[in-house]
Amino acid sequence: MQAFEYKVVPAPHKGTKAKGVKSAEGRFANSVEITLNEMAAEGWEYQRAELLPSDERSGLTGSTTNWRNVLVFRRALQETSDATAQPLAATVPPEGNAPAVETQAATAPAAAVLTATAGDPEAPSGATQVPGLGAASMQADDGVEELSPVSGMTAALKARAKLQNSNDE
Repeated sequence: MQAFEYKVVPAPHKGTKAKGVKSAEGRFANSVEITLNEMAAEGWEYQRAELLPSDERSGLTGSTTNWRNVLVFRRALQETSDATAQPLAATVPPEGNAPAVETQAATAPAAAVLTATAGDPEAPSGATQVPGLGAASMQADDGVEELSPVSGMTAALKARAKLQNSNDE
């Protein structure tokens, strides 16, 4: 399975002047194009743009939510050689923080390999680190946006704004 690493960068806020580009939209598009080309030159593949909330401090004790536009990129990680890679036949999913147990494929003698979710502080020493559920779903993501109705989005944002206003008071 191909593994990827991801990089998230802030989307440009301001347009960049260029010869023959006169409108504000054209300048902004030029800024985005420059960012995409710079990242592509470093080997990053553009995935999508996201609008995400960012809770930030406001004043001494308050906080406010700012919405940030970011660009998501990915690139393939170096694959291990076939001599060191061992195919896995089955994975027994962990319960809670318990380590998963994977059994070797039929080509290798039957043996249990102890694995643990990456970053688990309770993982036994010597356990092979494997990505958690979130990382596994990101690796399986093909980058294609799914179409979904946006009708409920307005109600959800209004509810969040009302909750935020009540917390600020």
